[in-house]
Parts: sequence; structure tokens; C-alpha cells
Amino acid sequence: MLVLSRQRDESIIIGDNIVVTIVDIRGDKVRLGINAPSEIPVHRREIHEAILRENQRAASLETSQPKQT
Repeated sequence: MLVLSRQRDESIIIGDNIVVTIVDIRGDKVRLGINAPSEIPVHRREIHEAILRENQRAASLETSQPKQT
């Protein structure tokens, strides 16, 4: 894992087209601004994991139901 130190209003660049900026720091919370192309999904980890679980659940329902002809 790469660990970088940044201060408020400083940024890092990922690839050629994603910019992550430190917007605010309050106590133990950091607010990030993320500028990325619309075709690149950006989610908090817990949301991403929920999406994966739902996709797996939906896929298992599709494979467990007999196909109708």
C-alpha cells in the first residue's frame, strides 16, 4: 500500500484522469473530493461491498431458478 501525506487543498493524481483532493480535515475525519470520469465508478468501501453482495445474491437467484420456455 502506498501511503501519502497531504494537507488541506492538496491533491494526488491516480493514472491520467483521477484527482483526489483533501477538502477538509476535522478531528479524525478527512473529507475527500474526487474528480474522475463518469465511466469510472467511485464508491465508499461499504457501498461497494453492498453492491457486490447484492450482485452475488441476484446471480445466485438467476442460477437457482429453472429457465422458462
